[in-house]
Amino acid sequence: MKLVTYRVEHKIRVGLVSEDHEWVFPIESIGPEYKTMLEAIRQMTDSEKQLLEYTARQEPYGIRGAARMEDVTLLPPIPVPEQDVICLGINYMAHAEESARYKNEDFAGERPHAVYFSKRVNRAVADGEAIPAHTDIVDSLDYEAELAIIIGKDAKDVLPEQAKDYIFGYTIINDVSARNIQNRHQQWYFGKSLDGFTPMGPCILTTESVPYPPRLGIRSYVNGELRQDSNTSLLIFGLDHIVSELSRGMTLKAGTIISTGTPAGAGIGFTPPRFLKSGDVVVCEVEGIGKITNPVQ
Repeated sequence: MKLVTYRVEHKIRVGLVSEDHEWVFPIESIGPEYKTMLEAIRQMTDSEKQLLEYTARQEPYGIRGAARMEDVTLLPPIPVPEQDVICLGINYMAHAEESARYKNEDFAGERPHAVYFSKRVNRAVADGEAIPAHTDIVDSLDYEAELAIIIGKDAKDVLPEQAKDYIFGYTIINDVSARNIQNRHQQWYFGKSLDGFTPMGPCILTTESVPYPPRLGIRSYVNGELRQDSNTSLLIFGLDHIVSELSRGMTLKAGTIISTGTPAGAGIGFTPPRFLKSGDVVVCEVEGIGKITNPVQ
């Protein structure tokens, strides 16, 4: 099932998307009285999930507050994350190759250890909202379509085979990057964390909705041109590894967002590089979840 944060009649609600994708049902009218997505993630029981899955298949007319998708404004599923987003760098082999080529570095074809960094998000960017170009300090604006996982309960010392039980669901993140800032400072935090650099959405697809581990097509388009086209089955370090490794040294709190890396086809992968400019439109898409579309402003 798909859960969304949305605005309707000047109110922000947490909702359930109907199975035909034509309606949004406010969760509070079904039973669970969650006011925010973070509350839902932390407190939702298995029986409540089953109730919501059943409701998603029902006709909307008996559900108080049901609204057509066209009449609501989707917000990021978690508009204001409580902590920085944890990100993985170069977690697809083809992207590792293009990244090394862009930096004129040798690449041995091996990734013995995962690369982790964090991304500051004061406020996530919704589907349809603009990505600021920051042209006063950025001359190489790039896009990165990524599958993100949402941790559903506090995770500490999780074994790889237990990881699935700690994942609430999946969403899409565009890990927008300022390459000149990223390279200048020899670390990624600042160049990944400018205001407006985290488009997210359009929903959270719950873990039970697709086979685990997810093997989903992942793509990006710029002005309608296909740029990235891969599959999450090609992650170098998969979800079991990521959750287990991180939880050995830190507690992953419920609501933690982990963005799992981007495949080949980012702007740095072209010769010459094809960076974004004002007026461009970026679409990031993951099979089963949907897509987010954001113009550059």
